[in-house]
Amino acid sequence: MAKAVGVGGVFLKAQDPKGLSAWYAKHLGIATVEGGSMVFEGPESFGTTAFSYFPIATKHFGDGAQPAMVNFRVDDLTQLLADLTAAGVKVDEKVEDYGGFGKFGWIWDLEGNRVELWEPSGE
Repeated sequence: MAKAVGVGGVFLKAQDPKGLSAWYAKHLGIATVEGGSMVFEGPESFGTTAFSYFPIATKHFGDGAQPAMVNFRVDDLTQLLADLTAAGVKVDEKVEDYGGFGKFGWIWDLEGNRVELWEPSGE
């Protein structure tokens, strides 16, 4: 049987798509290609990608009406959160460590979307 083998992209609405792409490039180092799409390429982009559901009343996406949340794998959560704080990005003070699974932190992007950052534990 044919099956899905990974996530090919995450697509969100934006008030200013070009501005939001530039924000992600500046603060999270995500390359932007012709046409404005953001891409992960190369050996550092390999790893687990989750596709899961949360209860409709979850607060995991923040307190607003945000219907989805993007999770990015990062290489050094502590340093990235410090860099983002210094750059004036809104950063959640809470960091959660799930031992063998990894550490999680949260930020809000230029348009107020809550974004999850995940540093997987070492294999």
